[in-house]
Amino acid sequence: MSVDTLFIGWDVGGWNCDSNANSRDALVVLDGKRNLLGQPWRGNLRTAINEAGSTREWLQTLLRYCQIECNDDLPPAVMAIDTPLGFSRPFLNLISGRGAAGDIGKSADNPYLFRYTEHFLFQHGLKPLSAVKDMIGSQATKGMHALARFAAEAVETGVWRNGAALTAFEAYPSACKSSLRVRELLQKYRTVSATTQPEVWDTAGFGSGIDHEDKRDALLCALVAWLFHAQPDALYWPDAGVPAGEGWIFVPEDALA
Repeated sequence: MSVDTLFIGWDVGGWNCDSNANSRDALVVLDGKRNLLGQPWRGNLRTAINEAGSTREWLQTLLRYCQIECNDDLPPAVMAIDTPLGFSRPFLNLISGRGAAGDIGKSADNPYLFRYTEHFLFQHGLKPLSAVKDMIGSQATKGMHALARFAAEAVETGVWRNGAALTAFEAYPSACKSSLRVRELLQKYRTVSATTQPEVWDTAGFGSGIDHEDKRDALLCALVAWLFHAQPDALYWPDAGVPAGEGWIFVPEDALA
């Protein structure tokens, strides 16, 4: 494969999303010039996760699902994953019997429901979901399980790796909709100009096999993976206050109010 780095976007479905018409796993793979490789894929990755004996085997399966020819000499992959990849420290303390948090107020400030990174996004005009209250616990545990299997080394806040083979982190496609930088990158894949119709985000505005919202979100994740590698200053990185182990949602800086 004559590609220096693969950029993979994974929009995560539930563990048993095979017959879920609205939400399944979706994958999009880009090369270093943001060309779409193979075809966007949508289905359930549970079997691929269960059967892969190594990170290499898992990545090879993902590429095969996307109709991308590959061999044993895989290039490094950067993967942006659309699901919470951690729980808040107060929540973990609560369920492990290590004590309760203080008084509980409104939802957006609830330390059990949201992590530091989500509180930060609330303060900047975004509305991230909660792995605890918004019925995405299945997706969250699926993403965390895949990390534990294939990219278990936490090299810095919110970033996991398996050597040079795979770098993975959490993305948030909905935040990209207010990013002018991402809008510009998206023009490569659209059939409807975002300049003339900036409000169009449904799949009718896309070509390149992006025929479902899950695939669109996977494309947005793949673009964030590319930014992470090629233009890291375009993303907002975690500050020193993030509790260890909670993870971080990487979003474009120009998406923040």
